[in-house]
Amino acid sequence: MLITNGLNKIFLPLVVSFFSISCQKATVKPQTPEETISGRPSQPAPVVHGICDNDVSESTLTGWTKIFEDDFATNLAKWNVWQGGAYNNELQMYQANNLQIVNGNLAISAVKETVNGPATPFDATPKTFNYTSGRIESLTNFSASASIPKIRMMARIKLPPGYGMWPAFWSYGDPWPMQGEIDILEGRGQEEFKYQTNYFYGKTAGRNLVRGAEGFVTTDVSLQSCYHVYEVIWSQNSLAFYFDGQLVKTNSGGYVPGLFGKSERITLNLAVGGNFFSNFNPSLIQTGTMYVDWVKVFKSN
Repeated sequence: MLITNGLNKIFLPLVVSFFSISCQKATVKPQTPEETISGRPSQPAPVVHGICDNDVSESTLTGWTKIFEDDFATNLAKWNVWQGGAYNNELQMYQANNLQIVNGNLAISAVKETVNGPATPFDATPKTFNYTSGRIESLTNFSASASIPKIRMMARIKLPPGYGMWPAFWSYGDPWPMQGEIDILEGRGQEEFKYQTNYFYGKTAGRNLVRGAEGFVTTDVSLQSCYHVYEVIWSQNSLAFYFDGQLVKTNSGGYVPGLFGKSERITLNLAVGGNFFSNFNPSLIQTGTMYVDWVKVFKSN
């Protein structure tokens, strides 16, 4: 309803998600997925060469078998749609109206509008929001485990411009962070050439143990004017993050082995504001749209 570029649109029905709420019911306020992010601005990093409108030829992915794919041709039947607010001091309410299929792409649009809705999908307390946006979570969970030693999750995405936009492509499970969280992509709308990777893990619900695991990626090509491929290869002892086919960050040791055997669902969302930003000024917010061409998951042969 909010894309105004003249492309054909398919409006999606509301699908209300019913997720596990064990983490949210902790007696002590838990850290929630992504809540432990420091809010630090991106740090200097070697510049990575990107390929504008990069895509992947599956014929080159030898040793891998595809186990999940959505090219967003028709609907969101493979996903749950988040309905309500979120965490991390974000400003938006997530709703189905902000999700559209536009010429074979998923468009997730943040919009400045005043609405009332549940504080979160797990807390029906009414709350007033000044922004709306969209978030989806895969119905299928994935796991690197003894039976599937490596899982490869990837997506082709064009990031939104605009101060305060927080697009993300990630996976997590309940209870958080005992099932872990893997942040394949987190961007800031005011940083056209930068994004971050990260991961979280804990042995108690709501208590993250990982510190300083962020990967800061700086590219020589805009992440907002064209599509790029973001991916992670998850194995027992490492998380290897790739951008347009290039290795940009590897997390190994630490708590990475604790993720092995855990079960996570893929999440795509566009938040507005929140703890990911430092010295945040809400008066400067400029809304935008995140486009996702496809999501694919492979297992090692």
